[in-house]
Amino acid sequence: MRTTLLSLVLMLSLFGCKQEKEEVPGYNEALLIEQQQEHENPRMRYKLIASRVERPDMFAPFEKALDKFGEERYTEMMPLVLERSIPEIQESVAAEEFTYEELCLFYLWRIRKYEQNPETSLHTIISLNPQILEQAAAMDRLRQQQENKHPIFGMPVLLKDNIGAEGMPTTAGAVVLQDNMAGDAFITKQLKSKGALILGKANLSEWAYYFCQGCPVGYSAIGGQTLNPYGPREFETGGSSSGSGVAIAANYAVGAVGSETSGSILSPSGQNSVVGLKPTIGVLGRTGIVPISSTLDTPGPMTKNVTDNVILMDAMSGEDPDDAASLGGTADYLAALSGTELQGKRLGVYQPYMESDSLYAQAVEALRKAGAEILVYEEQEGGRMQGFTTLLNMDMKYDLPAYLEEHSSKNITVREVADIAQFNLQDTLVRMPYGQKYFQDIIADTTSSTALEAIKETLRVEGQKRFDMALKIDNVDAFLSINNYSAGYAAVAKYPALCVPMGYTPSGEPEGITLIGLPYSEKELLELGMAIETVLKARKQPEIYK
Repeated sequence: MRTTLLSLVLMLSLFGCKQEKEEVPGYNEALLIEQQQEHENPRMRYKLIASRVERPDMFAPFEKALDKFGEERYTEMMPLVLERSIPEIQESVAAEEFTYEELCLFYLWRIRKYEQNPETSLHTIISLNPQILEQAAAMDRLRQQQENKHPIFGMPVLLKDNIGAEGMPTTAGAVVLQDNMAGDAFITKQLKSKGALILGKANLSEWAYYFCQGCPVGYSAIGGQTLNPYGPREFETGGSSSGSGVAIAANYAVGAVGSETSGSILSPSGQNSVVGLKPTIGVLGRTGIVPISSTLDTPGPMTKNVTDNVILMDAMSGEDPDDAASLGGTADYLAALSGTELQGKRLGVYQPYMESDSLYAQAVEALRKAGAEILVYEEQEGGRMQGFTTLLNMDMKYDLPAYLEEHSSKNITVREVADIAQFNLQDTLVRMPYGQKYFQDIIADTTSSTALEAIKETLRVEGQKRFDMALKIDNVDAFLSINNYSAGYAAVAKYPALCVPMGYTPSGEPEGITLIGLPYSEKELLELGMAIETVLKARKQPEIYK
């Protein structure tokens, strides 16, 4: 096994791809991969870490500006930026401690500092916006002129690389979309309209982790293997919005946008000690996002704290006229910044988690002491997820071609899943080193539309049963879970969920506490999440990336 894998790594290295990483004496990826085969988690037995796909140097447009910015200025700004909330950063800009352009240079310097060194690279950034400094300078000029600016104004944000943004490719991590110069997605337009700056694109599990079965989370052919900043090669990153979670944990931007079908925001949020919100389907527009499922997909904000999550959520919201699921009107999420008290709040908790996870038990006890009423559930109904993969198969079979037809750039010629699968077979080592089992299943699935609709309804009912005793009968304000443990049920139930840092295991692995509520209760979940965050005070900056 070791000999075979080492040979594979050496073969991949012979492709002569342009290396963006510095050459570091003593760094030996082949040896690291060989050692990784001893990992107790089969999904972490990597076949490669760095991407083998040739890409242009993403830092080339910024070299002169970064040289002028310099290490000294970066160091001066560190205490003013790292782990600071958006309102705190805006206060520094208002006090003229730095400009929006300097803030972008700070993040670019930091990304280059860590990502160009293979020993510290988290493989979390796929591309950078080549116009970011000019756009930031424009925000600096407008800052004094505009009144009542949105809090996101001038703030650098990263997008998961399945979300369209003008001037950067939208790849979904796949070689076939490497040159897909799609335009702005709806939520990208919303962010820009509020003055947000799109810093770049974050890595992801390729095709949002509906591509290869049992492969590492956080892997894509374009971006390579995303690593967890709290334990690179030791802890999973969560998927599929891995790059978004990792980038925010490492302080590469003020916030990031992820997307979720089932656990893809909640999982990397818990695994990387960040805050992630999976909204109700239709609350955020989805036009211009590479899909898995029009039934279950939604974008959502990922940030270091709940305050920033509220701000990013508000900046993205609005009715999307091209998304049939989009809602009319816009909630005032910024009102959630006033927070709420835990006193008198009713929280549902799951007894088996209390017994199996000490962090969860400790968090529940802390919330009880802070005044919350705790309702303990010995069992949860429902949970039969039969037909879930069929739902994903059939939705992707039709939704992905619709995206390719309507939103991909003209140079992209593939039009359906079978075309992509055939393209990948032309270079399996680079394009699909872990196979493409889910794509093969999609091609083979012939479920009728009538049967599919029946599956969707059955799953919705079963998912809701999982939480309705607590949420509808006992009227709890939220049901508390861990990481993405309940994500599949919340997904098919179409219930929103918010993951907030809960603490760290003895080995240092992060965990999140996840609040699940009834549809369209995002504002209330964010208020409650802010109160829980204040009690737990759990997030710590990863030691290597301070």
